[in-house]
Amino acid sequence: MSEARATLTAAMPRPRTPTNDTGPWRRAWEYREAALVFIVLLVVWELLSRYVATAPNSLLPGPAKVVVALRDALPELWRGTVASLLILVPGFGLATILGVVLGLRVGTSERLRRAFLPFVRVAAPVPPTVYIPYAIAVLPTFRTSAIFVVFIGAFWPVFINAVSGAHSLDARYRDNARILGLGTWAYHRQVVFPAALPHVFSGMGVGLGFSFILLTVAELFGANAGLGRFVQYYADFADYPKMVAGILYTGLVTFLAMTLLDALRKRAIFWLR
Repeated sequence: MSEARATLTAAMPRPRTPTNDTGPWRRAWEYREAALVFIVLLVVWELLSRYVATAPNSLLPGPAKVVVALRDALPELWRGTVASLLILVPGFGLATILGVVLGLRVGTSERLRRAFLPFVRVAAPVPPTVYIPYAIAVLPTFRTSAIFVVFIGAFWPVFINAVSGAHSLDARYRDNARILGLGTWAYHRQVVFPAALPHVFSGMGVGLGFSFILLTVAELFGANAGLGRFVQYYADFADYPKMVAGILYTGLVTFLAMTLLDALRKRAIFWLR
C-alpha cells in the first residue's frame, strides 16, 4: 500500500524552481525574428499598394489608409467584438467542459471506446460548416444556431484529445489507484485529469482556432453584428480600407485569445515548462 501511494505521489506534478527573470528587454530581443518578418511584410504591403494596386478604389489599400480606417471603425469593431464573444464564449466553453468530461470517461473505459469511437470516426471529420444552414433554419435564433455551430467545431478536437490523454495513462498508475481504493471521481480528478491535461490543451488550441473560423463564417449568413459581419458589410459596399482593417482586427483578436489560452496552459501544466 505504501509503495503504491509513493508511486502515485511521485507521478503528481511538482512546481519547478523559478529561474531568474532576464527582464523585458531580454524577452523582447527573443522575438526579433518575428518582428523582422512583420517589418518585411509591412514594407512589401506598402510597395504593392503604391506601385501595383494604384487604382483609386484599390482592393489592396495601403497601410496608412487601413490605419486611418481602423481608427475610425474602432467603436464599431468593439461592438462587433462583444457580439462575437457572446457567441464564441458559450459555444467554446460548453464544448470544452463536455469534451473533457466525456473524453476522460470514454478514454478510461475499454467498453465505451469500443462503443463510441466508430461513431466518432464518422462524425468528427464532417466539416462543421455544413451544419450552418440547417442550424439557422431549425434553431429559434441566429445566436443559438451560431453557438451550436461553434460548439460542434470545438467539441471534437477537445473530446478526441481528452480520450487520447486518458487512454495513454500508464497502467501502473491505474493499478496503484485501484490498490489505494480511489473511487471513480477521485481517480479521474487526481490521476486521469492531470495526466491528460497536455492532450486536453492541445485539443483546446485546435478547437479555439476552429471556433473563430466557424464564428466568422456563421456571421456571414445572418448576423446583425460581429466581426465577420463587419468585414462582409464593408466588402459589399466596396469600402476596402475598412474591410482590410476588419480582417486585421479579427486576426488580432484571435491572436490574443490564443495567447491567453497558451498562458493558461503554461500555468496549468507547470511541470512541463
